[in-house]
Amino acid sequence: MSSSTDLTPDIAERFVAIALGHVTQAWPHKADHVFMSAADIGPHQTFHPIFYGSYDWHSCVHGYWTLATLLRLFPDMPSAGAIRALFDDSFTPAKVAVERAYLDRPGSRGFERPYGWAWLLMLQAELLRHDDDWSAHLAPLAAGFVARFHAYLPLATYPVRGGAHPSTAFAVALAMDYAGEAGDAGLARLLRETALRWYGDDADCQAWEPSGEDFLSPALMEAEAMRRVMPAADFPGWFDRFLPRAALRQPATLFTPATVSDRTDGKIAHLDGLNLSRAWCWRSIAAALPAAHPAAPAAREAAALHLDASLEHVAGDYMGEHWLASFALLALRA
Repeated sequence: MSSSTDLTPDIAERFVAIALGHVTQAWPHKADHVFMSAADIGPHQTFHPIFYGSYDWHSCVHGYWTLATLLRLFPDMPSAGAIRALFDDSFTPAKVAVERAYLDRPGSRGFERPYGWAWLLMLQAELLRHDDDWSAHLAPLAAGFVARFHAYLPLATYPVRGGAHPSTAFAVALAMDYAGEAGDAGLARLLRETALRWYGDDADCQAWEPSGEDFLSPALMEAEAMRRVMPAADFPGWFDRFLPRAALRQPATLFTPATVSDRTDGKIAHLDGLNLSRAWCWRSIAAALPAAHPAAPAAREAAALHLDASLEHVAGDYMGEHWLASFALLALRA
């Protein structure tokens, strides 16, 4: 796939083909599952009749998000009928009830916290933009994860600043998208207050990254979360304190795409996701800075470099193919 800064119909069709190829592929599967009794033993499809594909639960969720987003943007694409048929079969009250019941198990308190929580709300935000019944059917599951954010964030004294699934900045960013689309002022207020408590005083970020399994930049993901929770007029000042040498392309690591040595290794393949998520963050940050801001050209250049480094590797090996299109879509839509 040739790199581009635009989401074209051809790229959209390629992403749809990738996602349709894995959201209903049950095996191999990596479960986030706590066995509390013999009743918890069974095929994962028993507990997750919707999100059983794509290697793991959260990747399946954002595979559906990819399909829903592209269906809205390109409603007449050749694959539109296949997407609609899949959604009609998947987003039924009965299947959603099983997924929701899983959250009520005694061993499910930490299930997919917070990465899968945020992606489920991101999916629901996208389904709310469609005229079908899909969002109404998924609403009980979304409500379960909203409740989890309300229960967890007041207890989270500290953020999780890593570059993988536990990242709290990533969760805040995606959940804010849902809060805005759903008109959930209470959730938005909680996310905003929590992010400001965690990150508001951060300054002169040293950006000791990447780690060998990152698919998120701890530094840039924090900036993207703050961009979403802060008033637009206040964000540039916070960004200047957080990355005061960005115009000089420092710290250099944030402006340099990661090297991916083995795309058949699931954890090393995370680094393609890092490049794509950095492109997403840099494009969003550049757009949020004033036109004459000295760091804006560096941000746009870094976004292009990171996108070029990994966009062509969205497909090829299942270890990346089961999830990377979603991150490429975030970058192309930023």
